[in-house]
Amino acid sequence: MNAASKERAPSAQETFTQMAQTAGLRARVLVTIGLLILARLGVYLPLPGIDRLRFAESLKSNQAIGFLDIFSGGGISAVGVFALGILPYINASIIIQLLTTALPALEKLQKEEGEAGRRKISQITRYVALGWGVIQSVGIAFWLNNFVITPSPLFVPSTAIALVAGSMFIMWISELITERGIGNGASLLIFINIVAVFPKSLADTFDQAKTGGNQVLINVLILLAVFLVTIVCIVFIQEGSRQIPIISAKRQVGRRLYRERTSYLPLRLIQGGVMPIIFASSVMALPQGLSGFTRPAEGVTQNQFMSALHSGANAVANAMNPEGSTPWIYLGVYMVLIIFFSYFYSTLVVNPIDMAQNLKKMGASIPGIRPGQATSKYIEGVLNRLTILGACFLGAVAIIPGIIESALHITTFRGFGATSLLILVGVAIETAKQIQTYVISQRYEGMVKQ
Repeated sequence: MNAASKERAPSAQETFTQMAQTAGLRARVLVTIGLLILARLGVYLPLPGIDRLRFAESLKSNQAIGFLDIFSGGGISAVGVFALGILPYINASIIIQLLTTALPALEKLQKEEGEAGRRKISQITRYVALGWGVIQSVGIAFWLNNFVITPSPLFVPSTAIALVAGSMFIMWISELITERGIGNGASLLIFINIVAVFPKSLADTFDQAKTGGNQVLINVLILLAVFLVTIVCIVFIQEGSRQIPIISAKRQVGRRLYRERTSYLPLRLIQGGVMPIIFASSVMALPQGLSGFTRPAEGVTQNQFMSALHSGANAVANAMNPEGSTPWIYLGVYMVLIIFFSYFYSTLVVNPIDMAQNLKKMGASIPGIRPGQATSKYIEGVLNRLTILGACFLGAVAIIPGIIESALHITTFRGFGATSLLILVGVAIETAKQIQTYVISQRYEGMVKQ
């Protein structure tokens, strides 16, 4: 095996051959598939004692729950034990990332204590996920109490415990996939949940095209073409990067002289991947979800605080309704949130000061830029320009297909739109890269054995 074959990216044929023949990689793939199937089966374990017909009727007018239902793979609409899915763990991860930048103790754990520090942060994230899951489970249990067939004082605590247990089980599965599978456990669970609801949306779209006449068929074809173009744009955005040239100084180690070399420092167009769009969408769904949770049941009189909370949440939800009278408010706030979280995640992923210090330690520099503070300012400027460009592209890709969908009056993909496509394509690319990393490692293991 020559150097060129070692460094080139593995082909699709080589990847599938390694997956079939190499015991280690094959075991990881089988473990991942088995755990994903287990997670999907748990969605259909129903919570007892709920009038599902009345509950299904209430979901038709709640866009926020429809959005969250996609991430749970239909667990909320099925009123299953895994209704919360991986959402508490994702929210906890976001909270810990926010606190890491604000609390020096957490920042020290992450940067200075190595693997032990990362394990401590993972444990803290699990505790936060448990607390967040308890809060969400109690809220959902009180909400489901409005649809109980036979009222019981034990319904709320028993339902909350079942939902928390299901969420913690899903969190455990995601960590197993990350450690013993092919990695990206939480992302793969979201991926499989979104894929699970896609066939229904596609079947409803074809039914609408059959019964709606030629114009509806043309509109469906136009929308599918827009989705295909969106996928291509997402791939370019996900893979886009700026390569900053770096020159390594000539140095001598022992008797060996290393000549001056030129390499590149790659900065991705979107440092945060799909996380900015996930978090922005969750924030946008919050007012309508809060309005639904605080809506009084039939024949129940609310206290003054709950009534004011419901009125405020309902007003915000109506103002930011994409199908209401002010859709431009929804689009504007959505774009601002995407840009904000793109900047936030870029600061988490890339630290220009640390990067400049590492370059200085390695004896490398950017041509025309002095080492140290000048290098960090240069990298920060490039990163800011890339982030604003990537965030605008990300927002456009997220918003434009929805606008076209509304203009064409195709509502069967409602909830499954550009946001879902962004997540699907992003996770697919990251998973493919992870598998290719294992294949490349097998090359080097084979070379060492020889």
